[in-house]
Amino acid sequence: MTLPKVVFLDRATIPSHIHLPHLPFEHLWVEYDTTAPSQVLERIYDAAIVITNKVELKGDLLTQLSDLKLIAVSATGYNNVDIEACRKSHIAVTNIQGYATQSVPEHVIAMMFALRRNLFAYHQDIANGEWQRNGQFCFFTHPINDISGSTLGVIGRGALGQATAELAKAIGMNVLFAERKGETRCRTGLTPFEQVLQQSDVLTLHCPLNEDTHHLIGQRELKTMKSSAILINTGRGGLVDEQALVEALTEQIIAGAGVDVFSAEPADMSNPLLANMSLPNLLLTPHVAWGSDSSITRLAEILIQNIAAFERGERLNRIV
Repeated sequence: MTLPKVVFLDRATIPSHIHLPHLPFEHLWVEYDTTAPSQVLERIYDAAIVITNKVELKGDLLTQLSDLKLIAVSATGYNNVDIEACRKSHIAVTNIQGYATQSVPEHVIAMMFALRRNLFAYHQDIANGEWQRNGQFCFFTHPINDISGSTLGVIGRGALGQATAELAKAIGMNVLFAERKGETRCRTGLTPFEQVLQQSDVLTLHCPLNEDTHHLIGQRELKTMKSSAILINTGRGGLVDEQALVEALTEQIIAGAGVDVFSAEPADMSNPLLANMSLPNLLLTPHVAWGSDSSITRLAEILIQNIAAFERGERLNRIV
């Protein structure tokens, strides 16, 4: 009897100290820390189950994989997988849902506090000798704003958007959920998109990236926001026009931005955000908002549960 082969193409996307639970069926397990595009086919040509976080699995490749039954995406986003090609080839696809509802909201709140109170800017001022030049026991070179009583605008009413809203309410914020951009009629519990931009002291993005949401926040939207407002993006890099954001920060159209996701990852110095990361009102992190140990442990558990359910003939977190 030939055991089903399970191949994890980018195991390094899960920290080595986070252990994956064992699959509850006999199988052959193969894992690689990373996989280059040129290595994908040779590594999975005889696999029954492929696990990927960010490695792309597209149409031309998928047609060559006669043994492949399941692609288990070890993330929520699955735009690296050709879903239509999988549907045509009867390849099941699963993803991970609801695992980072603690980690992402805490990251958003942490960025919010750092930016609203200008912690990074004050840190840099001390490093640059401003305190010594000032000669006082304290100095005020940047505005310090309270969180309580301010308004959080949330774009995306899924699990992460709602969890972030609950945490924000717990620290005294008012919360507005935005209706889809361009909608003239609001569903219950939602506020018109433009109104959310105008009223929010903090705007946080938790919607998927697709044709409708690409550059959802651009030059016009940034100019609609308060000059004292901050933007936080832990969703997807393409939701924000990065060049427009840099211009808005340098021209003080908005007060600050916290960015955890980028249009291309890993980002390099050709990205305008990295090229301007010395801005005192810009806080960057390398796509780690989801990455607390507890969240990644939960991700690993759900990943294995998805595969085990598929093997039993059950549907769990199925995209296709």
